[in-house]
Amino acid sequence: MTGMTPTRVLIADDQALVRGGFRLILETQDDIEVVGEAVDGVQAVELAGRLRPDVVLMDVRMPRLDGIQATRRLVCQAAAQAAETPIRVLILTTFDHDEYVYEAMRAGASGFLLKTVRPGQLTAAIRDIAAGDALLAPDITRRLIEQFVRRPPPGSSIPPALGALTSREVDVLRLIARGLSNAEIAADLVVGETTVRTHVTRILAKLGARDRVQAVVAAYESGLVQPGSA
Repeated sequence: MTGMTPTRVLIADDQALVRGGFRLILETQDDIEVVGEAVDGVQAVELAGRLRPDVVLMDVRMPRLDGIQATRRLVCQAAAQAAETPIRVLILTTFDHDEYVYEAMRAGASGFLLKTVRPGQLTAAIRDIAAGDALLAPDITRRLIEQFVRRPPPGSSIPPALGALTSREVDVLRLIARGLSNAEIAADLVVGETTVRTHVTRILAKLGARDRVQAVVAAYESGLVQPGSA
């Protein structure tokens, strides 16, 4: 990894053993650097503003300020500062409850993993999040959307909220909502992967979405994707 800037990570968890375990895993990676540890959401927001990590590993349940509220503050803080390289949040929790996933998505988190994740999956997730990719398993997406999103009645036309999108961009957004990668979308639509990346960039810009997770929320909440169709 010589010559490459490592991905800077801040660990936010109220349990010292958990923070230490994550640090041990991450410090074995040449391309990942742990720049700090926070014991609660308030400290996570303060350290993130000062240390500017690329990724924050954020626990959900913490004293003073929970991980979801801390994530919301970080996203708002980055927007106010018009940061060129936004801090991305990867939610880690022992609670496999859909409402946490949905609230984390709404708050601006870029990914969600259970703490039972294997070390290799954790480091891969950090790399994906740092690269700007969203991390949310398609089955989790379907489950939480069906249960928690308030959708308008289904219709055959493109929802008004998505009116700025072209028909091809709508097709791409539907596939994003199904959890497909750029390569899978390219294969499905029989186009080049570069073309898909261009469509994704334009979709995010038109929707004012910071990443694919936010685009998925928009697709479901607008009624573009219905339960069972993903």
